[in-house]
Order: sequence, then structure tokens, then C-alpha cells
Amino acid sequence: MRLKKDDTVKIIAGKDKGVVGKIVKVDPEHERVYVQGANMVSKAMKKRTQQDKGGISQIEAPIHVSNVALVTKNNEATRIGYKVENGKKVRIAKKTGEAI
Repeated sequence: MRLKKDDTVKIIAGKDKGVVGKIVKVDPEHERVYVQGANMVSKAMKKRTQQDKGGISQIEAPIHVSNVALVTKNNEATRIGYKVENGKKVRIAKKTGEAI
């Protein structure tokens, strides 16, 4: 998987198209990412302790990696490629060629 935690991505398809956010969690087994503040769903939470609040809360649901694109420093969506520099494999932005 080319995307990593804390990458800034833009959602390119779905109900939250155009939203830019940070990746909170990556699930490589199912090829999904959790983007902060995007794809919010309501979940009923059970009250576990006396101090714990129960009720309905909003949480992020996973988004397939094909529906997000990495955002470069100048705020344009790009794909990710790899290049070997000085014996190290680095991620590069396909549009600009700069290292990520």
C-alpha cells in the first residue's frame, strides 16, 4: 500500500468528494484508509461505566484507497510512485516528481 498514516489526502469519489484530510488509520489487509473528518457515520454506543457516556456518536468509516489521492505541497492531487535514490527507495509525486 502506497499511502501511510499522517499523509494528507483528497477524496476523489463518493459522498465526501473534494474533502481534504489526514489519514488516521490504514488497513492494508482490506485496502482501506480512515480519513479524519470524512465519511462520518452514526454509531450507537453502549454505556459501559458510570462515567462513560452512551448514545449515538459520530465516527469515521473506512474508505477504499482507490477513492483517495495524495495531496502535494501546492494542493493538487497526485498518484504515488517510487524511485531509488542513493540506494534508498523513496516515494515521489507522479505529477511533480518531488519526493514525499
